[in-house]
Amino acid sequence: MSSIELTPSQKKILRALTNLHKESEDAIKGEDIAEQVDRNPGTIRNQMQSLKALQLVEGVPGPKGGYKPTAAAFEALEIQQMDDPASVPLEHEGEPVTDVIVEEIDLSSVHHPELCRAEIHMQGAISGIHEDDEVTVGPTPLSKLVIDGRVDGKDDTNNILILRIEDMIAPAEEPEH
Repeated sequence: MSSIELTPSQKKILRALTNLHKESEDAIKGEDIAEQVDRNPGTIRNQMQSLKALQLVEGVPGPKGGYKPTAAAFEALEIQQMDDPASVPLEHEGEPVTDVIVEEIDLSSVHHPELCRAEIHMQGAISGIHEDDEVTVGPTPLSKLVIDGRVDGKDDTNNILILRIEDMIAPAEEPEH
C-alpha cells in the first residue's frame, strides 16, 4: 500500500501518463496528457513538477522527450505490473477493446438483483466508453464468468467502470467423482 497521498487531479494525470506509456513505452508529451485529461498543457507541466518531486515521474529531455512514470507511480496508483497477465476480454458496443487489462471485478448488492452493480477495475484508457454504453466483460480465466451490462457510471481517476448488470453467466461444471 502506498503512503503517497495524491490529489484527484494528480491521480488523473498520473493515470493518463501510465495508460499512454503502456500503449507506446516511449516518453509521453505533456500535450498528449493534456488532451487525454482535457486540461491545459501548462497545467500539466506544473503538475509534472510536483509529481517529479514525489519521484513518480521522470522527465526525458530532447525533441523525443516528455515524461515517463516510475515504478513508484504504478505503486501509488496501486497498479499491478505483470509480465503476462491473464486476459479477460472486454467488449464495448459489441466491439473488442484490445488496449485495456481487466484487473478486478467487484460485485455489489448481489442479494438485491435490481441494484446489483459490477465495478470493473482496469488498466488502459477508458475515455471512449460512456454512460449507458453496452459492455461485456469475460469470460474470466477460472470461473468463466461473463457479465453483460450498461455503463451506470465511470471513475476516470481510478479507471473504474460501474456496470448495471443485465445478464451474468458462470457456467456450472459437473463435479468429477
